[in-house]
Amino acid sequence: MKSLKKIALAWGVALVLPGLVHGQALSAVETAEIGVEALLQSVAESKHLFLSDRDQYFSAIEQVLSTFVDFNAVARVVMSRYADSASVAQTQRFADILKTTLTRFYGAALVSYNGEGLMFLPAGNPNADPRADTVVGMELRGDTSLSLQYQMFLDENDEWKLKNISLAGINLGRQYFTQFSALMSQHGNDVDSVLDNWK
Repeated sequence: MKSLKKIALAWGVALVLPGLVHGQALSAVETAEIGVEALLQSVAESKHLFLSDRDQYFSAIEQVLSTFVDFNAVARVVMSRYADSASVAQTQRFADILKTTLTRFYGAALVSYNGEGLMFLPAGNPNADPRADTVVGMELRGDTSLSLQYQMFLDENDEWKLKNISLAGINLGRQYFTQFSALMSQHGNDVDSVLDNWK
């Protein structure tokens, strides 16, 4: 159970990605560090609400996440090959579902964060295309070390946004796609039915 909490915590911290600063004035790693500080500050300021007013606590977490996580892009990553057959309204609905689910899961995990060391790793070889997706790695160092990678992209406003996460080799987008694909098979490729039954 302790290791599961650490994994959940690590995934929660991994959500803290760039987007709080505009454009490419800072590197992806530098921008990620700013995002991490913003989310952890929000957690520190509102964690006392977790027991007394959980909805308000999650609202504070969601407000920060919404500034740098593109949940529509996350939804398209999870839908994968089914994304093209989904309407704009269905994609938005799924994005809202993921926003609620992930905010509550990671918000609960972050409550137990007590200042464990977080090391950002040097970026790999830069892509020749300055608009190419960028993968940034980091390690959460405590009783157990966990390595994380997160995939960022520049949106139409030249803001870095999160669209996928990997933890210790587990790709969140692919993991959720497996669930999405199974539900599509069960419900005759009806996207609305899949969203109705997403848990």
